[in-house]
Amino acid sequence: MNIFHQRLKELRTEKNLSQKQLAAIIGTNNSSICDWERGRTEPGIEMIVRLSRYFEVSSDYLLGLED
Repeated sequence: MNIFHQRLKELRTEKNLSQKQLAAIIGTNNSSICDWERGRTEPGIEMIVRLSRYFEVSSDYLLGLED
């Protein structure tokens, strides 16, 4: 089961960020964030690394491989 989209949305909302704000922070566009959060698409490795660094969580946590 892929829970990446749930974790991304939870982390973003905990920081009170809009999709547009998060997109600017990690260097992508807000439609990508929207697609990721809806489970339509998934980011590449580089974006997963940027997200995990920004949110200070492991990439394994983002991908649902650990709690």
